[in-house]
Amino acid sequence: MPRYALKIEYHGAPFNGWQRQVDLPTVQGFIETALARLEPRAHTIAAAGRTDTGVHGLGQVAHCDMERDWSPFRLGEALNYHLKPQPIAITECVLAPDDFHARFSALERRYHFRILSRRAPAVHQAGLVWQIKHPLDVEAMQAAADLLVGKHDFTTFRSTICQAESPIKTLDRLKVSEVETLGGTEYHFDVRARSFLHNQVRSFVGTLERVGAGSWSVADMAAALAAKDRAACGPVCPPQGLYLAHVSYPVDPFAKA
Repeated sequence: MPRYALKIEYHGAPFNGWQRQVDLPTVQGFIETALARLEPRAHTIAAAGRTDTGVHGLGQVAHCDMERDWSPFRLGEALNYHLKPQPIAITECVLAPDDFHARFSALERRYHFRILSRRAPAVHQAGLVWQIKHPLDVEAMQAAADLLVGKHDFTTFRSTICQAESPIKTLDRLKVSEVETLGGTEYHFDVRARSFLHNQVRSFVGTLERVGAGSWSVADMAAALAAKDRAACGPVCPPQGLYLAHVSYPVDPFAKA
């Protein structure tokens, strides 16, 4: 059975996350239904990350096994046809090695978070950013973010329902930047690691926002990390500003020859 790697983009608002659930709309569920239109049978696809309800995908990666030898172009086009009108798109489809696994072969996941600061309600960015009305101190947020980079016990920033065996993870990058936009300011968070705990990125950003707003100090962030206690975490931010942006592999299956 030939294996195909899919790069997937989706707007997370209408879905109960990535993972298939009985009687609930999910990204995985719609893609597997589209695959069944092409080859009538049960399909199970594997993805690089299981995004939560409302979280978006820019560069989600999944793989599927097909019985027919599909042209990657035709398979991608056929899936996009059967995915209408859902806000899901297969942006790339390639033939992958038999041992490629979207989740277990991944070396790094990159998430992107957007905060929009402006008084007027967001119109064109509604549902795509976390909107606040106050400015944030980027330097203070970066100083606090730097404390999180490296190998740590991230119990404080881990959901109580997280199923990971260990709270110890290595965070490769947490970069905070400021971008001026029409009528407001956006604050971007670039977060990279091999793997993440449940709600880890949203816990980071929600707590960093408190530092940027002046409610927390950098020392408070250090104390929260050292506490290894979920109760020490700041507020968990909403999902609509979060994007699974990119997944890295030892050999990029989407690299152009």
